[in-house]
Amino acid sequence: MSQVFTNVTELPPDPLFGLKARYNQDTRKDKVDLGIGAYRDNNGKPWILPAVRQAEQKLINSPDYNHEYLSISGFEPFYTGAAKVLLGDASPAIKDQRVVSQQSLSGTGALHLAGLFLKKFYSGGPHTIYLSQPTWANHKQVFDTLGLTVRSYPYWNKETKSLDLDGFLRTIQSAEPGSIFLLHACAHNPTGLDPNYEQWNQILAALEAKKHLIIFDSAYQGFASGDLEKDAYPIRKAINDSAIKSTPIIICQSFAKNVGMYGERVGAIHVVLPTKDDQFGRAVKSQLNLIIRCEISNPPAYGSKIVATILNDTALYSQWRKDLTTMSSRIIKMRDTLRTKLEKLGTPGTWNHITEQTGMFSFTGLSPEQVERLEKKHGVYLVSSGRASVAGLNDGNVDKVANAIDEVVRNVQPKL
Repeated sequence: MSQVFTNVTELPPDPLFGLKARYNQDTRKDKVDLGIGAYRDNNGKPWILPAVRQAEQKLINSPDYNHEYLSISGFEPFYTGAAKVLLGDASPAIKDQRVVSQQSLSGTGALHLAGLFLKKFYSGGPHTIYLSQPTWANHKQVFDTLGLTVRSYPYWNKETKSLDLDGFLRTIQSAEPGSIFLLHACAHNPTGLDPNYEQWNQILAALEAKKHLIIFDSAYQGFASGDLEKDAYPIRKAINDSAIKSTPIIICQSFAKNVGMYGERVGAIHVVLPTKDDQFGRAVKSQLNLIIRCEISNPPAYGSKIVATILNDTALYSQWRKDLTTMSSRIIKMRDTLRTKLEKLGTPGTWNHITEQTGMFSFTGLSPEQVERLEKKHGVYLVSSGRASVAGLNDGNVDKVANAIDEVVRNVQPKL
């Protein structure tokens, strides 16, 4: 076979799916999964949002319900509603018809669409994309595979467990004009650390000064703080502030986390133009359609119809906002509980960063060696970087996790 195909080498397992496989094989009854990128309720079980259950019933009971193909662009009530969630009902960009939207295979599909579109058509700067250091592991793979040059900007200050704003701004200023910068809109993955409003203002102004192109990855809107508007701040600031909107902005949007549509792959890409240009907007739409047509023919219908039902029904939309509060509040409570327990144990180090971070994940500061001991000795599973899914904590396991962290911190010294 090697005579027919050359340079085909076996790759190591995906770290997250490999972690999950080890967890599933573990026979300990008190094992804890803090690697999952999915919400769990206080019993550690998957949670179907009440808004989703109600939307499903409304959808399947509709006389118009069917499983026909969608258009190449996707389900229009979904992607127009999705744009309003991001940009606001009174968005000038929507009012001026400056938003080109396309349904995608969740956020990952939107990122792939964005990368391929930029690879083919972007001429405002180098085909170099800057990712935060660290970032979601799949970011680099997506853009590497598409042939973009991938670089990084400083983000996490390991020593202070805080944002390296100076390093971030220096990279923005030193990058070649027109470079591409990918920003996490909220609930940064993996650190859980977001810039505050003033820091966002500095970052966005610096990007505009160098005419860099922004891609927002919005995977957690409303899930981070429980407030859709608060979590959309950097996106709306970048688009609506007249001082920082001279270049198009791309938004990659996922409903996996905030509606619990993990396996339904519900997402969208939005290209927001700085000025109204109907002809160019139609051209962008046609090229996104072509990419979709070549790759998947047309997007999947079921999940997008559920989300569209929620977004376009006043009562269901209100229920969804309550569901977001339920999820975000439980995660915030678990952050507070874990920090309090570690501090009561006198665990060496400082743990305030756990509550200062937001969203599903926490960058704990644990070393790979400490994470390995957590898994082998205690059956507590998290990513080797020290990223823990706070959604995996609950009242029944948080004591175990706190005691396990205390034990490994006291007995395993990180390698320098």
